[in-house]
Amino acid sequence: MADDHDMALAGNFTHPYLDLSGDKLREECGVFGAINAERAAAATALGLHALQHRGQEAVGITSFDGRDFISRRALGHVADNFAEADAIAELPGAMAAGHVRYSTTGGAGLRNVQPLYAELASGGFAIAHNGNISNARTLRQDLVQKGSIFQSTSDTEVIIHLVATSRYPTVADRLIDALRLVEGAYALIVMTPEGMIACRDPLGVRPLVMGRMGDAVLFASESVAFDVVGAEMVREVEPGEMVRVSHSGEIESLRPFGSPPARPCIFEHVYFSRPDSYFAGHSVYEARKAIGAELAKEAPCDVDLVVPVPDSGVPAAIGFAQESGLPFELGIIRSHYVGRTFIEPSDSARHAGVKRKHNANRGLVAGKRIVLIDDSIVRGTTSLKIVEMMREAGASEVHFRVASPPTAHSCYYGVDTPERSKLLAARMELEPMRDFIQADSLAFISIDGLYRAVGAKGRDNACPQFCDACFTGDYPTRLTDLAREKRKDDELPFADPKAA
Repeated sequence: MADDHDMALAGNFTHPYLDLSGDKLREECGVFGAINAERAAAATALGLHALQHRGQEAVGITSFDGRDFISRRALGHVADNFAEADAIAELPGAMAAGHVRYSTTGGAGLRNVQPLYAELASGGFAIAHNGNISNARTLRQDLVQKGSIFQSTSDTEVIIHLVATSRYPTVADRLIDALRLVEGAYALIVMTPEGMIACRDPLGVRPLVMGRMGDAVLFASESVAFDVVGAEMVREVEPGEMVRVSHSGEIESLRPFGSPPARPCIFEHVYFSRPDSYFAGHSVYEARKAIGAELAKEAPCDVDLVVPVPDSGVPAAIGFAQESGLPFELGIIRSHYVGRTFIEPSDSARHAGVKRKHNANRGLVAGKRIVLIDDSIVRGTTSLKIVEMMREAGASEVHFRVASPPTAHSCYYGVDTPERSKLLAARMELEPMRDFIQADSLAFISIDGLYRAVGAKGRDNACPQFCDACFTGDYPTRLTDLAREKRKDDELPFADPKAA
């Protein structure tokens, strides 16, 4: 029986690091698991701390002590909830899994904090999920009509109900049966009384890696989590692979979903992953420098200084400066005590939050022609404020270069993007975008340039090597829920101008 220690009240929680400006693509989630570890929950807490950038809204850890599953879940950061020895002591056992969350499907609230847990006919079942199920609403409606009762609004719970209603004999077979009905992206860590199962979607959209720490086997969203706990990265969990690890240490690799061409999320290289991680076989830091160098080749700029928009623009700015032979300078200083822009009641207050987070290095940029390097432009509001700030600091020219193509499409695979009508690149061509952010010039890296920077010859339009749907609109899976939603909209009387 699970003993669920829920440590916060969702209705009374205000998170100071949520960025309501919507001008960054919000990270999806991060997962970590350990089996056959001496203090599995402690290792999990450390690993989640290294993955905090992937989700800052909530955190949860579930452990298994050989008989019972014990869960502790809370809103807030890892350090706020798992820094004390007492918190870890409540989670005994040699197997544990954890999750840091930024809500995409299902919204905020304690009931959606993972790992989710259920008592199935076969025993306890805990699951931590990074990604998004793009047919979750359709599956949920079918399950509810058949009698399923949901305890959360998370798409992850759909997987639990599909496993519970499957008629296959083993938990692994029931999980495979469930995932064959699922569309979208997922990196899963599942705990059962028999051991741990890690699984990645057939296209490998969401990342998942495997590591070793003595006799312990670990899984994480990023390799940097292994560095923090003193583990060694073994390899990536392959797209479509299911890895089973027993309490006796046996490891079994299954390939139940065939081998379609992989499409890992290219934005992991641009922004999501920590720069000290490895993704798709490449150092993220080196990939970002290469992106900056490619950007300098495609969109050179006659300026005095290359200035990164911290912190995510720094590696690309280094690459841009090295390729162009221009000085790299910290013309913007970020306050690390502010974190993400505070929740504010008005646009003017939110815009003031940009200045609390970033401040111009006035003595450096005054009288200089500068080029700002950032990883992306989403709504454009933060970019506008930063350009204004640099002009106020005395910069004679402010140019803007972006280390990704224009973000013109929403993501349905676990990244919380604004609706498409609010994406600047979906509403405007390049010159109106430049005018909106008030830069002297604006350029984005091309999609082919981005592919070249991460080791490909360019984008193979017939068989792309990455998921780049946020740039191209080329979604690699069906989007059943979205299609049904659009059909319903088309059926409404006011959708017909004549009817209106």
